[in-house]
Amino acid sequence: MTKKNSADTVVVLDFETTGMSPSMGDRPIEVGAVKISQGIIIERFQQLMNPGCFVDSFIEDFTGITNKMLRDAPPCYEVMESFAHFIEGYNLVAHNASFDKRFLDAEFERIGCHYSGLFSCSMLVSRRLYQNAFNHKLHTLVEYKNIPTDGVFHRALADAEMTGLLWVAMLEDIVNQYGIYEVPFSLMNKLSRTPKATVNKLLFEYSIENSN
Repeated sequence: MTKKNSADTVVVLDFETTGMSPSMGDRPIEVGAVKISQGIIIERFQQLMNPGCFVDSFIEDFTGITNKMLRDAPPCYEVMESFAHFIEGYNLVAHNASFDKRFLDAEFERIGCHYSGLFSCSMLVSRRLYQNAFNHKLHTLVEYKNIPTDGVFHRALADAEMTGLLWVAMLEDIVNQYGIYEVPFSLMNKLSRTPKATVNKLLFEYSIENSN
């Protein structure tokens, strides 16, 4: 049974895209996601998609996804319909979530799909928990937390997996440092908006209030 309100049961997703903004006509070219249940990856989703437009050389070099690779890929609407089933009933996580949420919302609007889960940003949470990290880019945090990696970044599934492992590591740190037995998704969302100077206060107070 899915623990819909628990932060250790989520879908972590990542988009590779033709550019930075769907409002400027940019489209996704790949989506990757991992489904996490009780802190363990139980299922994966990965699919290239044809955006119906030419991908420029910067994006090809940045992602390694070429126009040739996309030529025979299914169209965005077909992939997003399948993805809607994958994420159904789960809360969602992404690194720099505002970016991925914009593309998810834009593509779902195109096909008349909706999702019921809430969105949380692992980057914003990491800025509160790991204030001494050099920066809060995904690859920096993976190294900071000694998370095993094959060195592949900027492909959707690889980034989703690394973000998922980072998310689980952050939950484990909260459990170990603050004695919070089960971290709810709502607490992670609240943490992401909490001023850095009051993070300890928030988590210690939550621990005390929920200790019985």
